Amino acid sequence: MAPLGGAPRLVLLFSGKRKSGKDFVTEALQSRLGADVCAVLRLSGPLKEQYAQEHGLNFQRLLDASTYKEAFRRDMIRWGEEKRQTDPGFFCRKIVDGVSQPIWLVSDTRRVSDIQWFREAYGAVTQTVRVVALEQSRQQRGWVFTPGVDDAESECGLDNFGDFDWVIENHGDEQRLEEQLETLIEFIRARL
Repeated sequence: MAPLGGAPRLVLLFSGKRKSGKDFVTEALQSRLGADVCAVLRLSGPLKEQYAQEHGLNFQRLLDASTYKEAFRRDMIRWGEEKRQTDPGFFCRKIVDGVSQPIWLVSDTRRVSDIQWFREAYGAVTQTVRVVALEQSRQQRGWVFTPGVDDAESECGLDNFGDFDWVIENHGDEQRLEEQLETLIEFIRARL
């Protein structure tokens, strides 16, 4: 029973460490499939919007990869955890409201509770995708270990999740990444 939004044909829940390339991969998939067919949904969007409202901050600046966002990241994580403890599906429900495309790519799945919510709401059409990148590759993309962020549940909550349905290796080998994207796109198109 889908609580909000339409009935998707496929829900792909993307997870991975900071600077692993989750957004890059989901945006590449959407650009090839088309925005009319494929929606990129970000759990962090409603979190940042609500956090900005409650704390008098600039929501748009919290969306980009700026030092502004980084200055508030730890407190935003703490605040988001408090919201999830009260209602684990709070942010999940917000992002699916009104989505009409048949393919949903959730670009920033970070917790087992997120996966559980989507599986309970959408069942067998839900699959998990882990984007992995070597630490060296992530550093080349600007990642620096930040205590309280990179060792928090928001980054580590799915480290021991188990079997992901898909694993995308994004170590910097463009040809290998392209091959993996093509395989996933074939799978997605078969669901349309």
